[in-house]
Amino acid sequence: MAKSTVPIQTIEARIYSLRGQRVILDHDLAEIYGVETRVLNQAVRRNKRKFPIDFMFQLTSAELTDPGVSRSQTVTLKRGKNIKYRPYAFTEHGAIMAANVLKSGRAVQMSVFVVRAFIKMRRMLTDNKELARRLAQLENELKKRLDLHETAIVGILQRIMNLIDPPAGPEPRRKRIGF
Repeated sequence: MAKSTVPIQTIEARIYSLRGQRVILDHDLAEIYGVETRVLNQAVRRNKRKFPIDFMFQLTSAELTDPGVSRSQTVTLKRGKNIKYRPYAFTEHGAIMAANVLKSGRAVQMSVFVVRAFIKMRRMLTDNKELARRLAQLENELKKRLDLHETAIVGILQRIMNLIDPPAGPEPRRKRIGF
């Protein structure tokens, strides 16, 4: 792997789940593609028709819950730690489209890694759903078996208790002695 590439694990760490979709934020995507965030957003604005709502959306104020991303309350603001505009979130298709509208060669090269990271995360999610389904099925099967075993054990214990302390039944008839 060349120095200019970013490992898939690094990209995976930057993929979030928002509004039921896997997305990557504009500043992370710009860093991966080797451009400034403003350059990425400018290219997106120039090609607005190529980014429908299922490719990209802007975060709401409520979605900006990360304290490292929010505005500072102090007079002196640290450079790069405060947001002036709400970031954009790009879905897998939006990230590919962003690489296509950028003039950066690195963006085209890195789009392959971004797509692979999205695919790997989707595969992991699918595998987890299948695993959860199989565990539920196994649990139901185990409960049925335990119910059968439990019934058999209760029956055996009842018989043992009957042997130890037989239930009182009618008294047997005694033979008459004598005439």
